[in-house]
Amino acid sequence: MSSILTNNSAIVALQTLKGINSNLSKTQAEISTGKSVANAKDNAAIWAISKVMETDQSAFKNIQSQLNVADATVATARSGAEMVTKLLTEMKDLAVGAINSTADFGKINTDIENKISQIASIVSGTQMNGVNLLSAGGTMEVVGSLDRENGNPETAQNTITVASVDLETALDLDLEAGTSGSYTGITDVDTAKAMVTAIENMIDAAVGGAADLGSAGKRISDQATFVGQLADSLKVGIGALVDADMEEASARLQALQTQQQLGIQSLSIANQAPQSILSLFR
Repeated sequence: MSSILTNNSAIVALQTLKGINSNLSKTQAEISTGKSVANAKDNAAIWAISKVMETDQSAFKNIQSQLNVADATVATARSGAEMVTKLLTEMKDLAVGAINSTADFGKINTDIENKISQIASIVSGTQMNGVNLLSAGGTMEVVGSLDRENGNPETAQNTITVASVDLETALDLDLEAGTSGSYTGITDVDTAKAMVTAIENMIDAAVGGAADLGSAGKRISDQATFVGQLADSLKVGIGALVDADMEEASARLQALQTQQQLGIQSLSIANQAPQSILSLFR
C-alpha cells in the first residue's frame, strides 16, 4: 500500500543514515584525538581502569625523580666517606714515618692534626638538602614503590631507609673543635706505634661506612631504574586500552564516507517515492 502520509522507505533510509553519521562522527573523533576511549561515555569500565593506571604511572614517574635525588644524596655521602678514607690513609703514612728515632715528631703530629681537622669539616659539611649521612643522627627515607591490589583503591608504600654511617662517632670526632678522641698525639716512637693502630681502626670504620653507602646507593639506583621501566610499562598498557588503531580507523572512515554517500542517495530515492502516486491521478 502506498501512502502520502507515511513513507516507510524514507524512515528506514533516514535511520540508516543517522547510524552511519553517528559512527562517522565517532571515527573522526578517534582520528582527531588518537583515542578510542576518550571519556567515560565511550566505555566507562575501560576509562576507569585507564585513569587509575594513569595516576599510578604519574606517581611512579615522581617516585623515580625522588629516587634519583636520594641516589645523589647517598653518592654525596659516599664521596665524603671515600675522601675521609684517603685522608686517614695519608695519616697512617705519616704515623708510620714517625716510627723512626730521627723523625720530626712535632711536624708529623701537626700534619696529622690538620688532616683530622679536615676530616671533621668533611663529616660536618657533607650533606645534600639538609641530609647528612656521615654525622650522628642523620637518616634518609624515600618511597621506593607503590603496591596496588586488584579492586583496592588504596596503595601500600614501600620505603627505602638509609641510616647514617655516623663517622662522627666511629672516628670519635669533635666537629666543632676539629679533633678526634682516638688520636692522642705523636711525641716519640712509642706513641707513633700506638697511633698507627688507632688510625688503622679509624680507616676500618671509614671503609665500612663508604661500603655501606655504596651498597645503599646501588639499591636506590637499581630501584629508580626499575620504577622508570614500570612507569613506561604502565604507559604502554594505558595506550593498549584507550589508544585508537589508526590504520583501522582510517579504513573505517573511508568505508563510512562511502556508506554515507549511498545513504544520502537512498534517502533521496525514498523521498521521491510519494511523487509516483501522482501518476495514479493522471
